[in-house]
Amino acid sequence: MNWFDKSAFYHIYPLGFCGCPDENDFVSEPQHRILKVSEIIPHIIECGFNAVYFGPIFESSRHGYDTADYLVTDRRLGTQEDFQKVFGKLHENGIKIIIDGVFNHVGRDFWAFKDVRENGFSSRYKDWFHIREGGSPYGDPFFYEGWEGHYELVKLNLYNPEVKNYIKDCITKWKEIFGIDGLRLDVAYCLDENFLKELHGHCKWLSENFWLMGETLHGDYNRWMAPDKLDSVTNYECYKGLYSSFNDMNMFEIAHSLNRQFGKEQWCLYRGKNLYSFVDNHDVSRIATMLKVKEHLNPIYSLLFTMPGIPSVYYGSEYAIEGDKHQGDKTLRPEFELKSDIELTKHIAALAKFRTESDVLAAGGYAQLQLTNRQYAFMRELDGKRVITALNVDASGFTFNLNQGGKFRNIFTNETVDLSQPIVLDGYGSAVFAEE
Repeated sequence: MNWFDKSAFYHIYPLGFCGCPDENDFVSEPQHRILKVSEIIPHIIECGFNAVYFGPIFESSRHGYDTADYLVTDRRLGTQEDFQKVFGKLHENGIKIIIDGVFNHVGRDFWAFKDVRENGFSSRYKDWFHIREGGSPYGDPFFYEGWEGHYELVKLNLYNPEVKNYIKDCITKWKEIFGIDGLRLDVAYCLDENFLKELHGHCKWLSENFWLMGETLHGDYNRWMAPDKLDSVTNYECYKGLYSSFNDMNMFEIAHSLNRQFGKEQWCLYRGKNLYSFVDNHDVSRIATMLKVKEHLNPIYSLLFTMPGIPSVYYGSEYAIEGDKHQGDKTLRPEFELKSDIELTKHIAALAKFRTESDVLAAGGYAQLQLTNRQYAFMRELDGKRVITALNVDASGFTFNLNQGGKFRNIFTNETVDLSQPIVLDGYGSAVFAEE
C-alpha cells in the first residue's frame, strides 16, 4: 500500500492563505509570508491530516496559474529558503507534501514567452508555444493559443522535446530542493497523454512513491488514471453528487455514482483505485455556502472521509467558513485565520485520524447496505474487516436495519454497537462503525 492511499489532505492555496497582494510587481523584495504555514502545523496535526497539497508556489503575475518562472518561488510568498524551512518542518512531523504542477500553460510574463513577445518569429523559443501568423487579443503581431480562450494563459507546446525536458528538469530540481512527495497536475484533462506517460516515467524514476494526481472534470477517468500515467484524479462526479444529494434530499444520486464507480458489478469503473475526493476547493463555492441545511455539514464530511477515495479538506472549511463563487475567486481564497475548534473541526479531526489509520478505508471494497431518499448506509470491507457508515439527512430520527453481525465501535463515541439489531440515528446524524 502506498503512502497516498492512507492520506487525508489539507489543501492550501498559498497566495490566498497568506494574504498576498493580487498583483506581482516583480521588483519588490521577497516577503516571508509562507512561514505562516509553520505556525499552524500543530493545527494540521490536531485535525488529523498527514498530507498537504499546496496550490501554486512559483513566481507568477497574479493568481499562481500564470507562471512567470518555474524555478523561482513567488516573491509575494517568500524565498526558496523560506519554503525549505516550511516543507522541512512538515516532513519532520510526518506530513507529506504535493505542489501544483502547472504545465499546460504559462503566463504572458513567463521568461520564454517574453522573448517571443520581443522577438516574434525570430525568437529561439517560438516553438515552445503554439504560434502562427496573425494577431493576439493583447496586440501581439502573432497569434498564440491560450487555455480555453484565456489569452493571459499561454498554452505550452508539449510536443516539443525541449519543452518536455525543461519541465522534467524543473521537477527534478523541485524534488532535490524541496523534497516534494508528488504533484497535482493542473488541468490534466488538457494534457497530451503521451506527455503524461513521459512525466510518469520521469517522476517514478525520481521516486517510486512519487504521487501524480491530475485535475479532471468529466468523462472516464481511466483515460488519465492508469499504471503508466496518473495515480489518481479529482473526482468531480462525486463532488457534484455530494452536495446535491444533501440539498435535494436525494441520496440516490451519490449512491448511484459510488455504485457506478466502485461497486461490485462487473462494469464498475474505478474499483480498487483511489480518486481524490473533496466537497470544496479553490475553484468552487465553499461547502458551508453550498449546503441549504447547515446541519448537513457533519454528515457530508462523514461521507467524504469514508467513501472510496483520498479525502481533502480546503483550508478554513474545517471552521465552516463561507465563500460564494459568484462573488469571484478572491472570496474563495481568503487569508487564513486560526480559530478555536468548533464541533465541525472536531468531527473532521476524528474522521481524518480514523481514515489515516484504517486499511479498510484505504483499500477496502464498497457495498451499499440501505438507501432511501434521506438515509444511506454502506460498507467498506477488506480481509474480513468492515467499516460501516450510516447517514440520516432528515430532520427526524430514523431506524436503520443493517443486519451486520459482529462487534462494532462507533468512532465518534467509542461505544460498542451490535449492528445485527436496529439502530437509531438522530436527525441530521451520522455514524461510522469500525469492526473490532
